[in-house]
Amino acid sequence: MDQTHEHKMSFEGAEGRPAPPTSLPLQGQGGVASQRKKLSAPRISLSLDQSEDDLFDTPDDLDINVDDLDTPDEADYTDHEIDWEEPQASQSESVKETVEPIPTYSAQEERQDSKLWRTVIIGEQEHRINMKSIEPYQKVISHGGYYGNGANAIIVFAACFLPDSDREDYHEIMENLFLYVISTLELMVAEDYMIVYLNGATPHRRTPGFNWLKRCYQMIDRRLRKNLKSFIIVHPSWFIRTILAITKPFISSKFSSKIKYVNSLAELKELIPMEYVHIPECIIRISSFLQGSENPQESM
Repeated sequence: MDQTHEHKMSFEGAEGRPAPPTSLPLQGQGGVASQRKKLSAPRISLSLDQSEDDLFDTPDDLDINVDDLDTPDEADYTDHEIDWEEPQASQSESVKETVEPIPTYSAQEERQDSKLWRTVIIGEQEHRINMKSIEPYQKVISHGGYYGNGANAIIVFAACFLPDSDREDYHEIMENLFLYVISTLELMVAEDYMIVYLNGATPHRRTPGFNWLKRCYQMIDRRLRKNLKSFIIVHPSWFIRTILAITKPFISSKFSSKIKYVNSLAELKELIPMEYVHIPECIIRISSFLQGSENPQESM
């Protein structure tokens, strides 16, 4: 055995495994037949430490036997289906009982609904009026024709058409009625005008408060306040006279000079034309009673 072979054997003995060959004999060299060289695999040392490759290995003891698993029977699914279907059925029945068909909305009803609200602009501010709430009280203000030469309007305010103050929605109605009166006044008046305040046949519970009247006057456009030529109060009560007397020092002298008291409709007829002035029947009766006339028309 030559020195080279002895060196290989000693190296194998030292490392415990054969040393890799440095060269392979080629065919036809030295008269030796060609043959394949078998290389032995390196020895693998096993340890308890888990490497990254071991994370993807499945241990043998985790093999699952499908036959040993407990699976739910068909009856289990049937029971659950019954539990879920019964509430749905009862719920659908209750919905059918409570849901009502949507009523049809005709064109006439749509036009009527649009009339329930009116948008007005007072003092450069937009307001909305609930016309439904003040429907029974819209007669409180009316146009009484014209007087003198030109377009001098007569505005009639009948306090007997105001709501009772003991209503729960009194303040809401008066707020909407306030906006209605102001906006209607601006539409009726073109030039000079007068206001005829019909106070007769109005119980105290329907008499508007002084603050409400004051607010109406203050909210009127400056042009309308300037063009107001006369404020006639027909059948003034003691309450109205007292209020005006107390507030006289706080109101302008110009406005105070415009206030006139009229005790009967006959006296009113001497001041303005009554052809287009609508006088409520209750005021005609009270005027006839105060004058002691049996014929209501004679009091006019």
